[in-house]
Amino acid sequence: QVRLVESGGGAVQAGGSLRLSCAASGRTFNIGNIGWFRQASGKGREFVSSITWSGGRTRYADSVTGRFTISRDNAENMIYLEMNSLKPEDTAVYYCAARAITAALYETWGQGTQVTVSS
Repeated sequence: QVRLVESGGGAVQAGGSLRLSCAASGRTFNIGNIGWFRQASGKGREFVSSITWSGGRTRYADSVTGRFTISRDNAENMIYLEMNSLKPEDTAVYYCAARAITAALYETWGQGTQVTVSS
């Protein structure tokens, strides 16, 4: 079983930056992908970015491309989401999630961290 813990959320003004961290523990050898998702108040959860655990291939939602960067440190079992040029519409609870190598869905989720961007 994999456990994920997010940190690094907070409140910033538009145009500012934050770096979110996701610490993975447990059976990390079984992780295929780590994804970042977000959920704004009153809205559904949406995909933000993902990275493969072994090869580092990345994907981004169109809304964050060019502003957010996902990275990993396998030695420390850490995944990061660097968020720049933040906009009020980026305000949400951000979750990291793990998808096993043989799984089609993200099955393990962290508790979430709040990001608030004021105009």
